[in-house]
Amino acid sequence: MGLRIHPVETDPQHDIEAFMRPIAAALAGLLSVAALTSSATAYEIDPLTREPIPAYDETFRPQVSPIPREVVPFDGRYGVGTIVISTEERRLYYTLGNGQAIRYGVGVGRPGFTWSGSRSVTMKKEWPSWTPPSQMLRRRPDLPRYMAGGPDNPLGARAMYLGGSLYRIHGSNEPETIGQAVSSGCIRMTNDVVVDLYERARVGTRVVVLR
Repeated sequence: MGLRIHPVETDPQHDIEAFMRPIAAALAGLLSVAALTSSATAYEIDPLTREPIPAYDETFRPQVSPIPREVVPFDGRYGVGTIVISTEERRLYYTLGNGQAIRYGVGVGRPGFTWSGSRSVTMKKEWPSWTPPSQMLRRRPDLPRYMAGGPDNPLGARAMYLGGSLYRIHGSNEPETIGQAVSSGCIRMTNDVVVDLYERARVGTRVVVLR
């Protein structure tokens, strides 16, 4: 007597749902991880307060500075809140007192355009416009006579103007030049870093530029 096998009827809709269920669960897990990662990376730690601070305005283009901002020992004779720029090191120090300073990477003047001395911040601007000085236009007649502020502006997100000079401490749309000697005498920083310094420095802040 042979074994007779009867076919088992299945519900196609049930089979489809059973097939899709693990796929849906996997997708939900990936979305959860992405959400956690996004929220975790939206903040960085302020080196002074050690508190998380929000990421900067999304209008900033992502910039990776080759030189991290950090709090370092600093034994200079300068008062708290002084900006000290070492042209040789291509570093800017914002003094905190108690033998410490925040150190930032900067771009400095190229050979023939370096300078030294003491100035003060006389004006601050967010997303500044740029009008190249006549001296620069003589060297570079191809430059625009005026450029409105924005991500494409070479002054970047913030500028601090140094009284009695044509120089500024400012952001940049060329983050790869940080740590280099390429400017006409201004001090360049990445946009996220210049925003940090801009919030700390005030009009009247002393700026000392060393060779």
